[in-house]
Amino acid sequence: MGGPHHNFLAAAAAWDMTMTQATNTPARPQLPAYTLTVVESFDTEPNMRRVRLRLPTHSAFEYLPGQAIVMMIPTGNGEFGRRDYTIRSMDRQAGTIAVDFLKHGETPGPRWALSARPGDTIEIRGPRGRTVFQPDADWHLFTGDETCIPAIAHILETAPAGARAFVFIEVAGPSGEIALPSAADVQIRWVHRGVQEPGPSELMADAVAGFTLPAGRGQAYIIGETCNVRRQRRDLIARGLTREQILSEGYWRPGRIGGHDHVDD
Repeated sequence: MGGPHHNFLAAAAAWDMTMTQATNTPARPQLPAYTLTVVESFDTEPNMRRVRLRLPTHSAFEYLPGQAIVMMIPTGNGEFGRRDYTIRSMDRQAGTIAVDFLKHGETPGPRWALSARPGDTIEIRGPRGRTVFQPDADWHLFTGDETCIPAIAHILETAPAGARAFVFIEVAGPSGEIALPSAADVQIRWVHRGVQEPGPSELMADAVAGFTLPAGRGQAYIIGETCNVRRQRRDLIARGLTREQILSEGYWRPGRIGGHDHVDD
């Protein structure tokens, strides 16, 4: 028995076993697996490639805005790598979801998205993720970089009228800014890094440090590069937010291939 599907199953099983051995703890419950079919692939702004994928007929797939799927992306020579990508939207009537890929460098995810053609298939697991809208908060703080735009945009466009949201997004410059429609009351600040390379920096930490926390119970959603997420989280805790009021996840960090970092400290 062989081929891409067999390689996908072997890679997923090996990853699960490695994580269980590395942590010396029982494996987490296995996420549901699906085979999705590419419907279309096209460019969106800024510097994104969107792939629309059809779910299996009568699929029970359900998710919350901000959650991701684990995609088994071809990495070459018949091998696959696990990559987490946020669900950008879902058309329940058509039975499709959309995923946005930031076109940065010669990496497997964007390379697959650029080459994806209608009829291609890909194996996924999910959904997963806890960085989702908390309706009981009096106000909401979102921070992230380009990799987080799909998650933040989707949460904002599904947030209810009357919600208060404050958004900080790091991009290279004005060309990285996009419209973020929402029925909620949203204040957005784009943080420009200029010629500085994306990665660990003081930019977002300084921006969040200068943000005056509103009265009432807040909820923070801190995502992006792991070191930047960790520093913002610690700053907000020092300023009075409880750990439960901060949903934080490292989407990426230099040198890491695939996966997310859970930032709980």
